Amino acid sequence: MNKRLFIKIFLAVLFTSSFNLYSQAENVPIDNDVYFFLKEMKVKGIIGGIHDDNPNMSRYEVKNLISKIEEYKTSLSKTEMGLLQKFKAEFFDEEADSNNTAQFFGDGLSSSFSDLFSKKNRYMYVYRDPEASFYFNVLGRFAFGHTFEPEQYNSTLYDIGFRFRGTVFNSLGYSLSVQKGGVSGSQSYAKLFDPRLNYNFKFIEAIENIGNYDFAEGYLRYYAEPAKDMRLSLQLGREKIKFGYGYGSKFVISGDHTYLDFFRLNFDYGVFSFTSLTASTVGTFNENRDLNYTKYLALNRFKLYFPKLFEFGLGENIIYSGRGLDLAYINPMIFYKFVEMSLQDRDNGTLWLDFQTYFLKNVEISGTFFLDENILSQLQDLNLFSNKTAYQIGAFWYSPFSLNDLSLTAEYTKIRPYVYTHTNEKNSYTAYGELLGHSIGPNSDEILFKADYNLSEWIRLSGSYQYVRSGENIYDNEERLLFNAGGDKFVPHRMNIDSKRIDFLDGERINKNILTANIKMEPLRKFYINLTGKLLIVNNITRNLEDITSYVLFTANFEL
Repeated sequence: MNKRLFIKIFLAVLFTSSFNLYSQAENVPIDNDVYFFLKEMKVKGIIGGIHDDNPNMSRYEVKNLISKIEEYKTSLSKTEMGLLQKFKAEFFDEEADSNNTAQFFGDGLSSSFSDLFSKKNRYMYVYRDPEASFYFNVLGRFAFGHTFEPEQYNSTLYDIGFRFRGTVFNSLGYSLSVQKGGVSGSQSYAKLFDPRLNYNFKFIEAIENIGNYDFAEGYLRYYAEPAKDMRLSLQLGREKIKFGYGYGSKFVISGDHTYLDFFRLNFDYGVFSFTSLTASTVGTFNENRDLNYTKYLALNRFKLYFPKLFEFGLGENIIYSGRGLDLAYINPMIFYKFVEMSLQDRDNGTLWLDFQTYFLKNVEISGTFFLDENILSQLQDLNLFSNKTAYQIGAFWYSPFSLNDLSLTAEYTKIRPYVYTHTNEKNSYTAYGELLGHSIGPNSDEILFKADYNLSEWIRLSGSYQYVRSGENIYDNEERLLFNAGGDKFVPHRMNIDSKRIDFLDGERINKNILTANIKMEPLRKFYINLTGKLLIVNNITRNLEDITSYVLFTANFEL
């Protein structure tokens, strides 16, 4: 068989309809409001699992879930019905017409200037064809933040960019987005208003006459349904991702860090689900570029899903550096911890168990047990430094006391000392110096309460309270480590120096009270106005000190 004939056969098998392939294979950005709606409908019992442990969904998946919700529209509140219609107009491309969609260039729907100020879905350019689609949007943002305490400062952020996305051959989704922005006013407080600046090279490097930053995402994603109830997707690229359960932050991949470059395999068949992820990132920024390095993350997870009961998962990951991609960790069908030992125990491995319930109407319970490095050795003595364990338990209550459109969340998280650390600092559980996992870090715990209310399909109110306790390492005036409490993600236990036992919250005791309130409005379709107020009270119990930070942040985002 010659090479050309082989390629033709391969493409025919890959892209023919016998695989039940579908359009809209590109992902929905993880910050899209449709995820809130799907979560609430899942807890209400309208739809089944939405794999929010691995939440990035394709437009095709979202469209199917919206179709299922529509079957139960008589059970929806007025606001839920409004949200259903809004998202149906966004994701049912075949129903696009001049009443719900505007496009300013390209064949098909014509638009006028007045459509710029309408509630229609808007695109600068659209191309639709049975075998290919292309959507182009201009993106923009303006943000203004003002601090009240500890001092009054302003920062203004503004950026512009674009996104194009689409699907070809009914199965290969693609997306590319770029944003470029600048900062005026206080550069240090700008990182408070937009934490992404903490891991943006252009902003940290700060060698130009104006603070500036840039963000880029892009990927290819292949999706197929080779058999009934079987789904397969392969994705290569970069986009914001999260992994694991958690109503606040997440243990495994929180998303509160620099974007990862990754290859991801998702496979679902009946009650069984499997994900394998290989990703790369970088270490902490260093002005000497010879000291910068690449690090890798490999992740495998199995999950069983029992409709109307619960889902249960087992996962593991490895973080390693100092070499290129290791073939051992690309293998999706292997137990990483044993492989890591065969590779001379150089890498940082973790294991976790998690679950989420379905059997209580309007109430969802989820939990995670996270084990860093030590596999079931002397777990009965939790004060040993080697027992780097953490757990999280939470509940999500939708329509409490029959109050429609309201959701309440409560969650407790505990992370023991030294979790996320490693004997090799380069293998710490971090990306660009920020934690890949839960934001509170090691030797800490958190109580979280959160409330969200959909005032209408265009206005969402949110409020949260966090109480965080932590035990931090103690240093002298010259930054020499006096006592290692296991509270720094970059400082591991030091053999023959630090005690073999460590009490939870030992060290310099810090308590934080964090209050956040937000109102999000969408006066025009894909034009968002956010107003956020935040109060952070930090009490240093050891030194009897108190610091207060408070600010308001106004942002306006648009897609056109």
